[in-house]
Amino acid sequence: MFLLQSIKVVLLMFEPTDTNIPKTPFSSSQPPERKQVPPSKEVRCLIRDRVEALVAGLDRRVPIDKYALEVHARVVLEQLELADAYLGWTMVMIGSAFWKEQVAATPLSRRLLLLPHCLRDIESCPARFNEFGLMCKDCGACRLSALRARAEKLGYQVLIAEGSPVVMQILIGGHADAMLGVSCLDVLEKSLEKILLAGIPCMAVPLIKAGCQNTETDDDWVLEMIEIPYRPTGHKTQTYVHLLRCAKRIFQPEEFDWLVPRDRQPELAAKEAAPGLDPLAATESIAYDFALRGGKRARPFVTLAVYDAITGGGATGGSDGAERAAAIPDHVKRVAVAIEIFHKASLVHDDLEDDDPIRYGRPTLHCQYSTATAINVGDYLIGLGYRVVAGQCGRAGAEAVVDILAQLAESHTRLCEGQGAELAWREADDKRLTPLDALKIYALKTAPAFEAALYAGVRLAGPVEAYGQPIHRFARYLGVAFQILNDLKNWRSSLEAFRETGAPVGSDIVGCRPTVLWALALESVSEDERRELETLLTPQSALSEKAFRRIAEVYRRANVESQADRLVSKHHERARRVADEIQPAALKQLFYYLADSILDR
Repeated sequence: MFLLQSIKVVLLMFEPTDTNIPKTPFSSSQPPERKQVPPSKEVRCLIRDRVEALVAGLDRRVPIDKYALEVHARVVLEQLELADAYLGWTMVMIGSAFWKEQVAATPLSRRLLLLPHCLRDIESCPARFNEFGLMCKDCGACRLSALRARAEKLGYQVLIAEGSPVVMQILIGGHADAMLGVSCLDVLEKSLEKILLAGIPCMAVPLIKAGCQNTETDDDWVLEMIEIPYRPTGHKTQTYVHLLRCAKRIFQPEEFDWLVPRDRQPELAAKEAAPGLDPLAATESIAYDFALRGGKRARPFVTLAVYDAITGGGATGGSDGAERAAAIPDHVKRVAVAIEIFHKASLVHDDLEDDDPIRYGRPTLHCQYSTATAINVGDYLIGLGYRVVAGQCGRAGAEAVVDILAQLAESHTRLCEGQGAELAWREADDKRLTPLDALKIYALKTAPAFEAALYAGVRLAGPVEAYGQPIHRFARYLGVAFQILNDLKNWRSSLEAFRETGAPVGSDIVGCRPTVLWALALESVSEDERRELETLLTPQSALSEKAFRRIAEVYRRANVESQADRLVSKHHERARRVADEIQPAALKQLFYYLADSILDR
């Protein structure tokens, strides 16, 4: 129960990569015809035996990635003269075999077992769901109860939930160090792969019979996996989990207040921001409260991880990785915190400019308080960020601090130019937009934050001259692709919401924002349709259901989603090519990791 009560936030799930495998970009989502489970136990055992023989010869100091998984899976299937239909299943087997030794090196009490609720007998099961999954009644009526009881007797933590972000909350929150799961291939692809490639020990047994109820699995394999005894091992596989935990920990209230001390009434730190309580302390209180709200902490992680990579990579490998991460100097942590503070300031202003009502599941600041208060708090956060960085002269050195401040100022200016370009387009009558124009806006809006985080980590570790251009190009490719992915996710979720409610709400189209999807549509249609689209999208009037349907139809016929996916792949490949040229090896590995994880599809 303590474990469940401790879960607070959802964190970004990064994926490291193996530099020994060719980095040919491909979609990590295997098509349905490659997600079949071998129908006979004989064939499943045959594949598993060949996988274990293959993995025995691999270098396990660096985490295996999705590229290596597919390459090795194809080799196994080719050797056994089996079809590509079992590719996804074989990849899961390879990942499990790769991490088996590290799972064994994890005490049983530090292992998390994730079971699927679809294994229960849905007609007789008396259990109910809460936000953490199925709350099993231990009635003994299905296999779930037996598996759960056996695991808990051994000391495991057990959750009955599928594909839940709660899993990463537990792992990154430090409540468990290894994950074992049972699920269908679709869910394993979406959740286990992220955990596996983050350098977190994990194993899985796929379901034999998929579906949402009364499914089947190899029960003997599940029990065999659960009962892997604790066997400490001398070697460790590289992992980013310690740095991910460090990035989360510095935004815990006590740690945050230590790194960024409050000027006014520190006793308000643990209380809900309340401007009526003390007018002088109100701005600081609201700003600190917002800075500590949700978020993936991606940018501070980048700064911490880059610094660690250039100074030896101690936090990602060896038996003392956790101690090395915790020992990162406070001045580095403070600059990482400042990077996030700048990001939070941009969110306050962005929410206000877009009139968004919700952020992190709570009212946005301008809705919770007022427009004037939100503007003021955003400005305060900008000032706070610069003050935090400037205060590190004593430890980081005046020249390094000046360089970082200059980069932050440049990034801040470019961000405002990008946001200004978006606002100008939204307010203009002419809704023409080329894909190149959209990508230029993205490069200004999104890339600067990544570049600032990368630059700060490098400069805190030493001279930056050799890294300036690679960082700039990598951040540009990463930022542009990241924004295109956001566009795609927004559009797809908007379509889903429209199908459910019939109301055109919550999309970039409704907000009259310039997106590459809109630009691709304009470029792909006739002149008459182009003029029609421009009349449908105006900032002066609300988007009607009919207009939304028409835009959706044009998007479908213009195939804009596939075109946007190809743009993401192109920028992803370019980012990885930049990584090819980076040294030292720990930084190269980190760049691959960032490209694959941040641009996860």
